[in-house]
Amino acid sequence: MNKLLHYLSLTLILFMSNRLLSQHEVRGHLIDGNKEPISFANVILMNAEDSTTVVKGVVSEDDGRFSIKEISDNTYLLKVSFLGYAEYLKQIEVAGDTNLGKIIMQESSDDLGEVTVTARKPKIERKIDRISFNVENSSLSGLTTYDILKRTPGVIVSQGQLLVKNRPATVYINDRKVYLTTSELEQLLSGLSGESVKSVEVITTPPAKYDAEGGGAILNIVMSKNPSIGYKGSLNASNTIAVVPKYNIGTSQYYKSNNVNAFASYNFNAKNIYKNDESNVTYFEPNGTENSTWLGDFERDTKNYAHSLNTILDFALSEKSKLSLSANLLFTPKNDSDLNGRTDIYDPSDNLNSLFTTDSRLENESKNLLFNADYSTSLGDNGAALSAQANYIRYDDDQDQDLSTTYFDGIGNEIRNNMIFTQAFQNTDIYTGQVDITANMGNLPIETGLKYSGITSNSGLDFYDGAENVFNTELSDALDYEENIYAAYFSTSKDLEKWSFKAGLRGEHTDIAGISEQNGLVNDQDYFQLFPTFYAMRSLGEENSISLEYNRRIERPRFQSLNPFQYYINENNVKEGNPSLVPGISNKINFNYSYKSFLFFDLYWDRVDNSPSVLAFQDNQNQILRTLNDNLDYTQQFSLDITYANYITNWYYLYGYVSAFYMENQFYALESAAETYKIDTFSTFLNIANYFYFGSDGTFSGNINTYFLPNILAGSYKYEDPQFGLDIGLRKSFMNKKISVAINAEDLFRTMNIPLQSQYLNQDNGFYAISETRRVTFSVRYNFGNFRLNDNSRAINADEETRLKERNVLD
Repeated sequence: MNKLLHYLSLTLILFMSNRLLSQHEVRGHLIDGNKEPISFANVILMNAEDSTTVVKGVVSEDDGRFSIKEISDNTYLLKVSFLGYAEYLKQIEVAGDTNLGKIIMQESSDDLGEVTVTARKPKIERKIDRISFNVENSSLSGLTTYDILKRTPGVIVSQGQLLVKNRPATVYINDRKVYLTTSELEQLLSGLSGESVKSVEVITTPPAKYDAEGGGAILNIVMSKNPSIGYKGSLNASNTIAVVPKYNIGTSQYYKSNNVNAFASYNFNAKNIYKNDESNVTYFEPNGTENSTWLGDFERDTKNYAHSLNTILDFALSEKSKLSLSANLLFTPKNDSDLNGRTDIYDPSDNLNSLFTTDSRLENESKNLLFNADYSTSLGDNGAALSAQANYIRYDDDQDQDLSTTYFDGIGNEIRNNMIFTQAFQNTDIYTGQVDITANMGNLPIETGLKYSGITSNSGLDFYDGAENVFNTELSDALDYEENIYAAYFSTSKDLEKWSFKAGLRGEHTDIAGISEQNGLVNDQDYFQLFPTFYAMRSLGEENSISLEYNRRIERPRFQSLNPFQYYINENNVKEGNPSLVPGISNKINFNYSYKSFLFFDLYWDRVDNSPSVLAFQDNQNQILRTLNDNLDYTQQFSLDITYANYITNWYYLYGYVSAFYMENQFYALESAAETYKIDTFSTFLNIANYFYFGSDGTFSGNINTYFLPNILAGSYKYEDPQFGLDIGLRKSFMNKKISVAINAEDLFRTMNIPLQSQYLNQDNGFYAISETRRVTFSVRYNFGNFRLNDNSRAINADEETRLKERNVLD
């Protein structure tokens, strides 16, 4: 009966969408005297009475077509402008859908050689459901796409994770989710030049169109479009100087004709990665007195080789229909680490009681194969469109670890030696299919769609003891995991004289079965959830506005956190998965006030119940520290954010962001009393970014960014010291922008690495992860062919792949 109700709810969402099909739209087709399309022309509707008030504007597409939606019946002045062509002005009457047909633009007789273009788009644009950070042709274009993400307003990098408003962010490219693990995402985007990035959208309250999975914001990377026909290519290379070197080389090739777009890119990353960890654990007796303190010093040297290949074929089947075939392949044949460490054990009087050393070899090999087919077509003349896509993802990961531990007494005499060996694997297949429809009904645009996701994941861990590698049945396990998700969504929007509204509803039915060989059935879930979103914005005069946002989302556990993988730092410090994890549910409310489009105030609250997290628990009796994937009871925060973004002069752009927040995490104290425990903090985050433009040709630019974060919560951990960072970058183009070189220095004072401590009840442990945050990167890019083209590089949509792994914030 419950399932029947769930499916009826999904059907109701679709039924609601079919009740609203039509809306006023103005469309046309821009061509020149040779009947060639004019791309990226500005098309603006203005109030016919005063000829100054802009009602709405768009930019023409690759084929010269444009469509302005959500237009009321009235008389307007249509204005079309593009460099090299005379301005086009025409008064038009809108009464229902209006097709202007072909508009022939006349070439300007002005001498373009005398024209100097000095206008620049604002760096920050506030929209009803997102903030757009425009980086095209800025100093940041010389960075990699991943480095641009790290510099996006409001983004915090904490323990290797990209956070927005203190929550892990999900990365999309052109509204398509990137289905890679955290480390693989960094590899992919580190090999993708920022020259191809138009903007980054920070979507703090994702609408119903996006998957409900992910309690944090979405970072949507908008790639530049391809405005004309021809061929182009590029070669790029970079060298990063840190504790150990890192290299990247790559190439991209792109060809476009009238009916076919072909794109291929290849990148090779070779990285030596060094990391040093200092740890501390104080173990206690049952009566609460101190037993011993363990101080560890741990080093990891990693050699990583990764190959990424991205291919796209776009076919124009007709004027209305397109087909795209894509593949995104990532091979990491080598990700091997040598680990060694020493742990000193002191008694309560600070006398060295004993010590042990650890030598370990961790070998990892993985591949991630993603294939996509995407079809889109327009439906009739009312602006309706349909898109359908199918995805297949294959993920394989193999990990072997040898660990040898030698124990000594307090004066250095060897007591004994112990060895363990583990073999772990994960094989995952994901199939997705979805259909989306956009249409108009009266003055209401709508979006609706269906999606199915099927996931099968098999993983396991074989544990062996001693030099003879004796198989340990109790510590070995395997997990078979299956998940099916059925989803439907509907959304619409409405613009009134001073108000703008947008609302949506998404329903998802999920059934899960996880079977452990060791424990039997350990994760059996069957549930249905509704996820509403709502936005309201009111204009206060011409330049000010207020808005209110609400959404509900879900945080599903990553597949890696569900399987029995174990990773040993030493025999007494282990990280492990948890097959019993359940999803978390988040609710968020945000109130915003915008002043003159350069000063923004956000006051918000968000809470996640049962949020999947990473917690460290020390077993005082057996003196073992376990880092466990577990569910928090809840996490919530209250925050006030202030953002300033404006040109101080025509060559200096200033961005400032300050967030004052209260944050709290409550969790079950697994190794303490049978009760929950809450930790909290009041803190701030400050980011000031300065962008400089030298000369009028835009070929020389620079940036200086600073960050300051006194404290934040990570599971049960808090910062011990404030975090501060300073980044500087310069970029210069030569030979009519065929060659560009850049130098970027990050964390100049090496102050981004901060010790963390978890201290409550009978728990007292911490770590200081010292990674290579201070580094200098030299990069060069050479463009050839018709290099003024912009490629169609994009990600492939298969939202479930990001759940393959979860970056351990304590790693």
